[in-house]
Amino acid sequence: MTIELVGTAERTPRSREFSVLYAEVQHFYAQQLRILDAHDAGAWPDTFTEDAVFEGPQLSAPVRVRDGLTGRVRAGAARERRAGSRLDHWIGMLDVRPQADGSLRTRCSALAYVTPGGGGSRVLYVYVMEDVLVRTHGTWRTAHRRVTRDDLA
Repeated sequence: MTIELVGTAERTPRSREFSVLYAEVQHFYAQQLRILDAHDAGAWPDTFTEDAVFEGPQLSAPVRVRDGLTGRVRAGAARERRAGSRLDHWIGMLDVRPQADGSLRTRCSALAYVTPGGGGSRVLYVYVMEDVLVRTHGTWRTAHRRVTRDDLA
Protein backbone atom coordinates (compact mmCIF):
# COMPACT_ATOMS: atom_id res chain seq x y z
CA MET A 1 0.00 0.00 0.00
CA THR A 2 1.37 3.40 -0.99
CA ILE A 3 0.33 6.58 0.76
CA GLU A 4 0.91 9.78 -1.19
CA LEU A 5 1.31 12.98 0.75
CA VAL A 6 0.01 15.59 -1.65
CA GLY A 7 1.90 18.86 -1.55
CA THR A 8 4.25 17.83 1.27
CA ALA A 9 7.39 19.34 -0.24
CA GLU A 10 5.96 22.78 -0.84
CA ARG A 11 4.35 22.92 2.58
CA THR A 12 7.45 22.14 4.64
CA PRO A 13 8.35 25.77 5.52
CA ARG A 14 4.73 26.57 6.25
CA SER A 15 4.44 23.43 8.38
CA ARG A 16 7.43 24.54 10.45
CA GLU A 17 5.86 27.97 10.91
CA PHE A 18 2.59 26.38 11.96
CA SER A 19 4.39 24.05 14.38
CA VAL A 20 5.99 27.05 16.07
CA LEU A 21 2.64 28.85 16.17
CA TYR A 22 0.91 25.78 17.62
CA ALA A 23 3.55 25.51 20.36
CA GLU A 24 3.09 29.22 21.16
CA VAL A 25 -0.65 28.72 21.55
CA GLN A 26 -0.16 25.68 23.78
CA HIS A 27 2.23 27.69 25.94
CA PHE A 28 -0.25 30.58 26.08
CA TYR A 29 -3.01 28.30 27.37
CA ALA A 30 -0.70 26.60 29.88
CA GLN A 31 0.21 30.01 31.31
CA GLN A 32 -3.35 31.38 31.20
CA LEU A 33 -4.84 28.39 33.01
CA ARG A 34 -2.01 28.28 35.56
CA ILE A 35 -2.80 31.90 36.38
CA LEU A 36 -6.52 31.11 36.64
CA ASP A 37 -5.92 28.05 38.83
CA ALA A 38 -3.73 30.18 41.12
CA HIS A 39 -6.66 32.65 41.35
CA ASP A 40 -4.39 35.49 40.36
CA ALA A 41 -7.16 38.03 39.76
CA GLY A 42 -4.58 40.67 38.89
CA ALA A 43 -2.75 38.72 36.16
CA TRP A 44 -5.62 36.67 34.67
CA PRO A 45 -7.45 39.60 33.01
CA ASP A 46 -4.15 40.60 31.37
CA THR A 47 -4.32 37.41 29.30
CA PHE A 48 -7.39 38.91 27.59
CA THR A 49 -7.74 42.00 25.42
CA GLU A 50 -9.14 45.17 27.00
CA ASP A 51 -12.55 44.56 25.37
CA ALA A 52 -12.61 40.75 25.58
CA VAL A 53 -15.98 39.02 25.88
CA PHE A 54 -16.59 35.76 27.75
CA GLU A 55 -19.60 33.51 27.18
CA GLY A 56 -20.07 30.61 29.56
CA PRO A 57 -22.69 28.22 30.88
CA GLN A 58 -22.48 29.74 34.36
CA LEU A 59 -23.33 33.21 33.00
CA SER A 60 -26.78 34.44 32.05
CA ALA A 61 -25.31 36.65 29.30
CA PRO A 62 -21.89 37.34 27.76
CA VAL A 63 -19.71 39.59 29.92
CA ARG A 64 -16.65 41.74 29.46
CA VAL A 65 -13.80 39.90 31.11
CA ARG A 66 -12.29 42.85 32.91
CA ASP A 67 -15.64 44.05 34.25
CA GLY A 68 -17.42 40.80 34.96
CA LEU A 69 -15.02 37.98 35.73
CA THR A 70 -12.29 39.28 38.01
CA GLY A 71 -14.61 39.07 41.02
CA ARG A 72 -15.51 35.49 40.09
CA VAL A 73 -11.81 34.56 40.17
CA ARG A 74 -11.51 35.98 43.69
CA ALA A 75 -14.73 34.25 44.80
CA GLY A 76 -13.43 30.92 43.45
CA ALA A 77 -10.31 31.26 45.57
CA ALA A 78 -12.39 31.92 48.67
CA ARG A 79 -14.62 28.89 47.98
CA GLU A 80 -11.60 26.63 47.61
CA ARG A 81 -10.06 27.86 50.86
CA ARG A 82 -13.34 27.16 52.70
CA ALA A 83 -13.68 23.70 51.12
CA GLY A 84 -10.03 22.78 51.59
CA SER A 85 -9.78 21.73 47.95
CA ARG A 86 -8.12 22.88 44.76
CA LEU A 87 -9.74 23.39 41.34
CA ASP A 88 -7.54 22.95 38.27
CA HIS A 89 -8.00 22.96 34.51
CA TRP A 90 -6.49 20.88 31.73
CA ILE A 91 -6.89 21.37 27.99
CA GLY A 92 -6.37 18.99 25.10
CA MET A 93 -7.53 18.25 21.58
CA LEU A 94 -6.40 21.77 20.64
CA ASP A 95 -7.25 22.92 17.13
CA VAL A 96 -5.67 26.15 15.90
CA ARG A 97 -6.94 27.91 12.77
CA PRO A 98 -5.04 31.01 11.58
CA GLN A 99 -7.29 33.69 10.07
CA ALA A 100 -6.55 36.12 7.23
CA ASP A 101 -6.54 39.08 9.67
CA GLY A 102 -3.77 37.49 11.78
CA SER A 103 -6.08 36.32 14.55
CA LEU A 104 -6.46 32.68 15.52
CA ARG A 105 -9.59 30.66 16.05
CA THR A 106 -9.00 27.89 18.54
CA ARG A 107 -11.12 25.05 19.85
CA CYS A 108 -10.22 22.59 22.56
CA SER A 109 -11.61 20.28 25.18
CA ALA A 110 -11.10 21.47 28.73
CA LEU A 111 -11.46 19.55 31.96
CA ALA A 112 -12.20 21.19 35.29
CA TYR A 113 -11.17 18.88 38.10
CA VAL A 114 -11.10 19.21 41.84
CA THR A 115 -8.57 17.80 44.28
CA PRO A 116 -9.81 17.71 47.87
CA GLY A 117 -7.23 18.08 50.63
CA GLY A 118 -5.87 14.59 51.24
CA GLY A 119 -7.96 12.99 48.47
CA GLY A 120 -7.82 11.98 44.85
CA SER A 121 -8.78 14.25 41.97
CA ARG A 122 -12.10 13.94 40.16
CA VAL A 123 -13.42 15.57 37.01
CA LEU A 124 -16.23 18.05 37.62
CA TYR A 125 -16.95 19.17 34.05
CA VAL A 126 -15.87 18.62 30.50
CA TYR A 127 -16.01 21.81 28.46
CA VAL A 128 -15.53 22.86 24.88
CA MET A 129 -13.64 26.13 24.76
CA GLU A 130 -13.68 28.22 21.56
CA ASP A 131 -11.51 31.33 21.44
CA VAL A 132 -10.43 34.12 19.18
CA LEU A 133 -6.81 34.97 19.96
CA VAL A 134 -5.06 38.13 18.83
CA ARG A 135 -1.45 39.16 19.18
CA THR A 136 -1.07 42.39 21.15
CA HIS A 137 2.14 43.82 22.59
CA GLY A 138 4.02 40.76 21.31
CA THR A 139 1.89 38.15 23.05
CA TRP A 140 -1.31 36.25 22.41
CA ARG A 141 -4.43 37.39 24.21
CA THR A 142 -7.98 36.13 24.18
CA ALA A 143 -10.40 38.53 22.47
CA HIS A 144 -13.45 36.30 22.73
CA ARG A 145 -14.11 33.06 24.62
CA ARG A 146 -17.12 30.80 24.36
CA VAL A 147 -17.31 27.91 26.81
CA THR A 148 -19.95 25.20 26.62
CA ARG A 149 -20.34 22.20 28.89
CA ASP A 150 -20.64 18.79 27.28
CA ASP A 151 -23.38 17.71 29.68
CA LEU A 152 -25.53 20.74 28.84
CA ALA A 153 -25.27 20.48 25.05
